[in-house]
Amino acid sequence: MVFDKILVPVVGTEADEKAIKLACWLAKQSGGRIYAVYVIAIDRSLPIDAEVQSDINKAEEILDRMEKVAIGQACRVDTDILQAREAGPAIVDVAKERAVDCILMGVKYKSRFGEFSLGEVALYVLKNAPAHVLLYQQLDV
Repeated sequence: MVFDKILVPVVGTEADEKAIKLACWLAKQSGGRIYAVYVIAIDRSLPIDAEVQSDINKAEEILDRMEKVAIGQACRVDTDILQAREAGPAIVDVAKERAVDCILMGVKYKSRFGEFSLGEVALYVLKNAPAHVLLYQQLDV
């Protein structure tokens, strides 16, 4: 498959770094473009445009690290910080706005009540994505 525009939502895990590397490899195949986004979930008690400086600093740090990972792969990534009530809908919205071909998400193995769980964000994206969705699962070996 050839992807011209790849969206990589990040949260700061090692799985994100692997997802960026995979996105770089895919983008090089087609000369595609990569967008990395960090979604700051704003509590409902605050206005949606509230600036929580600690969250903004964390987002900038993570996106800077993702840019360095991409540079290490001889690749360029455009980054953006989004503020929303929930991450899933924000990711789907930006995928629609940018008309991406693929959403590539790094996920860590999670267990909920003793069972494997993708988490709410990944499930929302899988159900509502306007494009192909690739999941990179980080294994703790």
